Amino acid sequence: MPAGEITAVTIAVAVVAGAFWAHPVPVVVVLVGVGVAVRWPRARPVALAVVAMAVASILGDRALAGLQPPPIGRVDQVVTLVADPRPSQWGARVDVRLGSQRVELVANGAAAGALRSALAGERVRVRGTLRSTPPEAAWLVPRHVSARLIADEVERHDAGRQPWRAANHVRRLITGGAGSMDETTRALYVGFILGDQSSQPPGVVDDFRAAGLTHLLVVSGSNVAYVLVLASPLRGRGSPLWYWMAALGLIVGFGVMTRFEPSVLRASAMAALAVSGAALGRPESSLRLVAAAVAVLVLIDPLLVGSVGFQLSVAATVGIVVLGPRIARALPGPRSVAQALSVTVAAQVAVAPLLVPRFGGVPVVAVVANLVAAPVAGLITMWGLPAGLLAGLVGGPVAVVVHLPTRVGIAWVAGVARVAARFPLGELGFAGVGILVVGATLVAVGRRRVWPRWVSGLIVCVMAATLVEPGIRLAHPPVEAHLAPGLVLYRSGGATVLISAGRASAADSLAALRRAGVRRLDLVVVPRVDPALTEALGHRWSVGRMVVTTELDGPWAIQVGDVIVRVPGSGGSVESAPPSVKVEVPRRQAIPDPPLPSRG
Repeated sequence: MPAGEITAVTIAVAVVAGAFWAHPVPVVVVLVGVGVAVRWPRARPVALAVVAMAVASILGDRALAGLQPPPIGRVDQVVTLVADPRPSQWGARVDVRLGSQRVELVANGAAAGALRSALAGERVRVRGTLRSTPPEAAWLVPRHVSARLIADEVERHDAGRQPWRAANHVRRLITGGAGSMDETTRALYVGFILGDQSSQPPGVVDDFRAAGLTHLLVVSGSNVAYVLVLASPLRGRGSPLWYWMAALGLIVGFGVMTRFEPSVLRASAMAALAVSGAALGRPESSLRLVAAAVAVLVLIDPLLVGSVGFQLSVAATVGIVVLGPRIARALPGPRSVAQALSVTVAAQVAVAPLLVPRFGGVPVVAVVANLVAAPVAGLITMWGLPAGLLAGLVGGPVAVVVHLPTRVGIAWVAGVARVAARFPLGELGFAGVGILVVGATLVAVGRRRVWPRWVSGLIVCVMAATLVEPGIRLAHPPVEAHLAPGLVLYRSGGATVLISAGRASAADSLAALRRAGVRRLDLVVVPRVDPALTEALGHRWSVGRMVVTTELDGPWAIQVGDVIVRVPGSGGSVESAPPSVKVEVPRRQAIPDPPLPSRG
């Protein structure tokens, strides 16, 4: 690695470490570090790293100090949305600017209906109560949220400032042009183009998560690169300054339109630095661009280091830049396939330390799913953005024709995600990912004939067993499994029974059932009709029967084929018995069965 890259990476790591530490550091440390860097060139990299860490720590401490909540109590004030409203279990929520501070606005009922129609940058008048954030809500810190505003009334005030008005006009133009698509396809379309995942059904979200394809619905470097293609006709048709200004304008405009989410910030910063370096005649390596972008962004906003989206984006980019070329060189076969596979593997390896503790693991099927779906996702973005603008402007039959390739591409990627999600292959934890990484490294070393071929073959067998082990484990489940609060699964004699107390959301229930390797649902017992849960379960399985009853603890039994599955109640275990009754479910407080969900 060249000395310049080592220095850039060292400074970036120092900035991130300082922002995580976030303690007041004496200014004298910064002054001494600057003096050493100027006086002794050989010590400059270390001195600059110390200065960077000290400055980031000071700024991080001040950023945390600025999270003091505003006065708690009643509020009747105009606020500015800093993001797009997100649906919640009972309404909607969004981060807003209240005076000089950010708070989370929570609205239910009629207030939520008024809030859902607003977009980032617009202003609404809110009447409600300001409360402190829960102490365990650490995820609010990277968003600079210092309090929670519970709204009683929400009224539209105005469309906000001009840049936001223009960006929102383009967003509404693009989404309006997708009116000919069905609801799910349209939700995925705005995810591919704008990174907006707020309207996607829980079943579709879980499909992409199970297939390791969620990153395709997040705006990242590839999206920004496609936008820069729009500026390429200007290259050579004017002065370099004109092209530089046009490219930066497109980057900033696209960032405003996609709300400068953490992944967009990282990608936009890298693109701006790359364009600036090219304009100055000093193109930089990808690794230096990543390091510089991270250092600059974290110094501007030290709390960004706590954002999971930012961490995943940076980790994936570093993995692709550092590991991707090495993996591509080690892979046999056609170069195009090796290149595509190396990018997927490098990104998955790099984000594994973040995915495993937060989301349970890395899906085994992710590499294959990405190899099949990612190229088409890129084509959707390249075609969908200009097609969306044209469809929004013209509308009618032209919009239907223009978006035909878009719909075909989305159907392909969604189909890959759905099929991959149904393969009960399981997920890899830290140990599994570690074995694969070490094994791949040893196989690459073995190609230089360091040891006999049979040793490399043995290593490959160990790696294959590591990939198969999660699926084998799912094929032999326990009889009783408590998957989530109020969610109990019984499997015996080929029958699968789910009891849901209604405390777990549809998304959490679907994810828990997938991780448990559920292949069928013969009976679902719930205390009340939940349309979201019914739709989510029907998205993936054909439910044999759904019963609504308040007697969730049993005793009851259900006959599935030639097997009776009995739930004796009071925490007892399930047992299989010869068939004697059809269904024995308490009906004293039962509600008629809801319509059965079916796989769509």
